[in-house]
Amino acid sequence: MAKFQIFKSTVNYQYYYHLRATGNNEIILRGEGYTSLSACKAGIESVKLNAPYDSRYDKLYTSYRQYHFNLKASNGQVVGTSESYTTSTNRDNGISLVKAQAPTAPVEDLS
Repeated sequence: MAKFQIFKSTVNYQYYYHLRATGNNEIILRGEGYTSLSACKAGIESVKLNAPYDSRYDKLYTSYRQYHFNLKASNGQVVGTSESYTTSTNRDNGISLVKAQAPTAPVEDLS
């Protein structure tokens, strides 16, 4: 089972989250910087709420020949961005992991 980890930057003092895969501990999804812990937790709740829906994912291909995806809330705001993948199949597997595991993933506060 994947898990969310919250941490606080020592550079800009903002809160961030990562959704990490079980086993290899790979970052599947990362959130933007939040000015408060409660806002970061709200961002995680938005991921959990929107993760199951195909329509919330933007599948992207960069000019650097990398694949990634963004997860968006119902208002269109990006609530999470994936790591880069070398193939569209790997990207789609990442989406499948987020869809299946994010809604019930526990939250670990490391801040």
